[in-house]
Amino acid sequence: MALVAVMCSLNSCANDQLITFAQLPEAAQKIVQTHFDVNNIAYVKLDREFVGKDYEVRFNDGTELNFEGDGSLKKVDCKYQAVPEALVPEVVRQQVKAQAPQALIVEWGKDDRGWKAELNNKLELKFNSKLEFIGIDD
Repeated sequence: MALVAVMCSLNSCANDQLITFAQLPEAAQKIVQTHFDVNNIAYVKLDREFVGKDYEVRFNDGTELNFEGDGSLKKVDCKYQAVPEALVPEVVRQQVKAQAPQALIVEWGKDDRGWKAELNNKLELKFNSKLEFIGIDD
């Protein structure tokens, strides 16, 4: 059993590759350049999946961006700082304001059933794939 775990671990590591910022898809580069300080990138990683690939950009302050293979934003996690407003759809920002007026969105991205906005007060607002509000998790 331990051998299987080691082999799976080695296999997933073999799928990860550090790359340069210039190797990111153009759409991902534009998002990073527009909303973040490129000079503070800790690393850029390509993750080859069984079907397709994903990219991760990690900054020195711990902020993490995940992109689909085409460069579209999959998730942004700013830890304790607010996600740049332009990266969160207006309908989501309005729902967050209605549910938790003082809270900041610190993480925004896709989850298993749609999208989620994690707030600095630890609440998670869930949205379906059409960005319709479906509930709150705490």
